[in-house]
Amino acid sequence: MLIEEIMKRDVISLSPDHTVNDALLIMQEKKIRHLPIITEDKGLVGVITDRDLKDVVPSLYTDSCDVTVYKTPLSKVMTKNPISGHPMDFVEEAAVIFYDNRIGCLPIVTGGKLVGIITETDLLYKYIELTGVHQPGSQIEVRVPNIPGILFEVSKVFHDFKLNVLSVLVYPDKENENNKILVIRVKTMNPLNVIDGLRNNGFEVLWPNVPGIDL
Repeated sequence: MLIEEIMKRDVISLSPDHTVNDALLIMQEKKIRHLPIITEDKGLVGVITDRDLKDVVPSLYTDSCDVTVYKTPLSKVMTKNPISGHPMDFVEEAAVIFYDNRIGCLPIVTGGKLVGIITETDLLYKYIELTGVHQPGSQIEVRVPNIPGILFEVSKVFHDFKLNVLSVLVYPDKENENNKILVIRVKTMNPLNVIDGLRNNGFEVLWPNVPGIDL
């Protein structure tokens, strides 16, 4: 999946000459936490976040009454030359950038101009959507040998039981590198029959650990 498929295109932004007060007001009004800072021709020059503003604005619990900070230009407090992405980058690559750099947003730039933005919330929602967790269903975890064609063999069991598979995730087995863990979400609230089917076909079901069934 490409970033252009999930990015917000109608990006709220400010210029370097806008003030801290401008950023506070627009974040409160629009209920957002990140603002790209751009030039007149939409060139990305910085990012300001709610955390940045908290660092410069006096706390309500202090005796400081310096209101001039609210007039500070964003050019003085923004993160300059921020990390950015391209619409044709993969979402998975963007997730790695978020993780490695501990950032909360990724401005999307093409041709030197800001065209979109994605946030950590966008990535989390897309993960939920892709894994089907927001749909009624059940999760089954199966330990399988790490060999070619094994996913096809497992999928045949679900086909035999006429069960729709919502998503499949593959994890390494921490106990044995020669195995993989398949996390399969299926569209049924009662997976007992397919669990029996998996075991009858020689597969090790790790979850659900159903009482009364020999694991």
